Amino acid sequence: MTFRTPGFGRRLGTGRTRLVLPVLVTLAVLLVVYLIFTSVYTDLLWYRSIHFSKVYTTQLWARVLLFVGSGLLVALVVGANMVVAYRLRPPYRPLSVEQQGLERYRTAVDPRRRLITGGLLGLLGLLAGSSVAGQWPVVLAFLNRTSFGVKDPQFHRDVSFYVFTYPFVRLVLGVVFATVILSLLAAVAVHYLYGGLRLQGPGDKASPPARAHLSVLVGLFILLKAVAYWFDRYGLVHSERGVTTGASFTDVNALLPAKTILAVIALICAALFVGNIVRRGMMLPGVGFTLLVLSAILVGGVYPLLIQQFQVRPDELAKERQYIQRNIEFTRKAYGVDKAQVVSYGGQAESDPDKLKQAKDELKGVRLLDPAVVGPTFQQLQRVRPFYRFPDSLDVDRYKIGDQTVAAVVALRELSSAPAGQRSWVNDRMVYTHGYGLVSAYGDRFAQGGMPEFLTKDMPVSSGSQIKVERPEIYFGEYSPLYSVVGGRGQQELNYPDNSQDGQANTTYAGRGGVPIDSLFHKLLYATKFQEKNLLLSGAIKDGAKILYDRTPREMVQRAAPWLTVDGDPYPAVVNGRILWILDGYTTSDNYPYSERMSLGDATRDTITDTRSAVARQANDQVNYMRNSIKATVDAYDGTVTLYQWDTQDPVAKTWMKVFKGTVKPRSSIPAELESHFRYPLDLFKVQRQVLAKYHVTDPAAFYNAEGFWEVPEDPGAKGRRQPPYYQSLRMPGGSTEEFALTTVFNPRGTPNLAAFMSVNSEPGPDYGKITILQTPRTPPSQGPGQVQNSFETDQQVKQALTQLRLANTRTIAGNLLTIPFAGGMLYVEPMYAMAAGGEEQQPYPLLQLVLVRYGDRIASANTLQEALDKLFGDSGGSTAPPSDQGGGKQQDDAKQQGNVQLSAEVQRAINELRDAVADFDKAQREGDFAGMGEAYKRIQAAQRTLSQQASAGSSPSPSPSGSPSASASPSAGG
Repeated sequence: MTFRTPGFGRRLGTGRTRLVLPVLVTLAVLLVVYLIFTSVYTDLLWYRSIHFSKVYTTQLWARVLLFVGSGLLVALVVGANMVVAYRLRPPYRPLSVEQQGLERYRTAVDPRRRLITGGLLGLLGLLAGSSVAGQWPVVLAFLNRTSFGVKDPQFHRDVSFYVFTYPFVRLVLGVVFATVILSLLAAVAVHYLYGGLRLQGPGDKASPPARAHLSVLVGLFILLKAVAYWFDRYGLVHSERGVTTGASFTDVNALLPAKTILAVIALICAALFVGNIVRRGMMLPGVGFTLLVLSAILVGGVYPLLIQQFQVRPDELAKERQYIQRNIEFTRKAYGVDKAQVVSYGGQAESDPDKLKQAKDELKGVRLLDPAVVGPTFQQLQRVRPFYRFPDSLDVDRYKIGDQTVAAVVALRELSSAPAGQRSWVNDRMVYTHGYGLVSAYGDRFAQGGMPEFLTKDMPVSSGSQIKVERPEIYFGEYSPLYSVVGGRGQQELNYPDNSQDGQANTTYAGRGGVPIDSLFHKLLYATKFQEKNLLLSGAIKDGAKILYDRTPREMVQRAAPWLTVDGDPYPAVVNGRILWILDGYTTSDNYPYSERMSLGDATRDTITDTRSAVARQANDQVNYMRNSIKATVDAYDGTVTLYQWDTQDPVAKTWMKVFKGTVKPRSSIPAELESHFRYPLDLFKVQRQVLAKYHVTDPAAFYNAEGFWEVPEDPGAKGRRQPPYYQSLRMPGGSTEEFALTTVFNPRGTPNLAAFMSVNSEPGPDYGKITILQTPRTPPSQGPGQVQNSFETDQQVKQALTQLRLANTRTIAGNLLTIPFAGGMLYVEPMYAMAAGGEEQQPYPLLQLVLVRYGDRIASANTLQEALDKLFGDSGGSTAPPSDQGGGKQQDDAKQQGNVQLSAEVQRAINELRDAVADFDKAQREGDFAGMGEAYKRIQAAQRTLSQQASAGSSPSPSPSGSPSASASPSAGG
């Protein structure tokens, strides 16, 4: 017989539910705590591995203190006002329908009043704390601010006030404003719930205690508004109302006094509200508040609008001249272009043959190897195995070879992934862990067949290489895997393929970088972080093993110095036998007075950032101050991050060096060999050229008219994108030697002509960073890059050479169009590469086949630069460029007529030989037969010479085969 107690099963189920629910909640809380701990502690371990743990702990403590401090402030102040409102509730509430409805809510809330209040205050504290914690840079910069030594012309305050103090004051005002508003809303809600405020019923709608309480809160709000009005006066130095950024005529003469008047009125209004504590009635506070609102509309809005419309616009230049001058001065100073020299150039181009020949003989180091084009060439000739890769845009650097410094195009052979068919967790994470070797080639010379002439190459690194690399392993690079487990007793990692019986040379990581992962605790943490159970269970992880992660150079420097903006193009260099990544770090601000703001992302965009993954795009942050204050290095083997102070005068860098003491080394500690590889940074140069496109004009009247403004030209090979700057070695007018420089050109706004040539000295030394602008005459106009490119494509001799080059379905790729000041004019040099038009399975790559040059109205082309210059300035001379609006119709008709001429037997044999040689070249290329490619290339050149000779002799014109692909231009870059 079974006895059942009524309701026993129901009570048992309820008991289990009551038991299970707290357990689940507790487990969920513990899981969240564990995940937070894992994230924080693994980040700390990473910072310790690069010896920048102080950076992380300083940030962490700043965030925690701001989170706790602001969260407690908001929660306590709002909570205190709720308590005050509750204690001021009236003991008697008149009967009304409204109060009868509220009674139900009071009955529901009262038993749980503390729980509900605590929950709401906790949520407010979390939201406020999270918002303020993210502003830790504003707070730390204010606490460690450094003077600029420059005062603004309106308020005569040091620039540091606007860069450091003003943002901090706005942050504090924002927090206090939010606290008072939330307190006011909470107090209104409590007073209404408990009868202190009523919407219905006879008598006053607010009890005296409620009226006094709310009057004080409103008075505090208006008092804060008075403070805000006062500080808004300083914000006028960032005004966009006038012709330029900064306080304009209307701002100074109308809005500035209006802000002062509004601050005084708000102060009086606040006193009226606070005085309502002892005075019954809302008439005076209401009148004061109405006056404040009307004043804000009339004095703060309508009056400045009338001044702008009826006083400024009819005579804008006269009224704004002083303020335009301020903007010009402070913008040039903020972007570091105030010492840029603009000189007239090109008025009288040299025409004397002897002087031109002398100038030609002095021309050295012209970089023909385009780093944005030859990436596939490096890939095919030096990848060695399919699990290695090179970036799609290579870098430009300088090396001492013998007694000469030469420009070199460089790249690292980085790891792509484990070979297909051999993918496993052990192979991916423990065997294929790193890349190997630096590959470099001369920038101004080529080997046979148009191939790069390498300075360093092959695996292992050749002992005869011009650049000595003692530690070629690349554990930290731009394409490093998500994470790798390296080191440890007995662990074997693939170092490089070789000719041994095993087919590979192995190594074991011995660098100091990385986090130890040979303990169960660390394995558990990283198994959680990467959601990979093998990190916890694998027996292949031995004693002494380390885990490498977050190891791209740009990310490492950004985390080591979170106050920097890192240049988008890190580049490798060999220093004392080790491969180092070199990066440029910028300090920026958007609060420099009177300086024009611009989008950093937009200013640095060009062909390379839009089409190449190797160069990172900058974020679209607004900036109006920028300095290259830090040079950073990352060791490619052990991940050591080093920061060096470069701009010793930058107050922003000095401020952050106070915050993170000991993390930046002084400039005096930079090794000489390392400094020799420093170069002027790309992103800063792009921003400065954007500034100088307008701010080369320093006269306010000319600036107002905007007639002399320039623009960065469109890249001839990439429609709709800006031409990138180019690193090149050149001799500036009046100079005695070549200098390594970063260069660009300008067009007049809206026209394709050449307006100016800009160069900045990129060689560390006394003249480093010196900006020189060569301004060309407006009349007669000089041809710009787009027009020069068009003249190349339409010149009859160049067309003939390109047509021969494009036989057998070969595709041509235009390299960087270099502009070089030469003999009082501009010399244009463009390398032309050829590449088989096969599919990806054939993996074609470009080789230099032709060099195009132009000086004045003369154009020439040849297989080498020297031959092209000899044609241009020698006895034979070059062809004369057609006018920019001609050269199309007649030349096409001539070409059609030539296509119908009967070919001679000798020409036909040359054509057949050329086609056979091209076919043999393609076959040797697919098979990787470099000797065969060289022989085929010799036959191609011989056939081309025969055709050229026959065409010159007039025996028979060169045929223009149908179906030849048109030239395709590829984006080019400066590194």
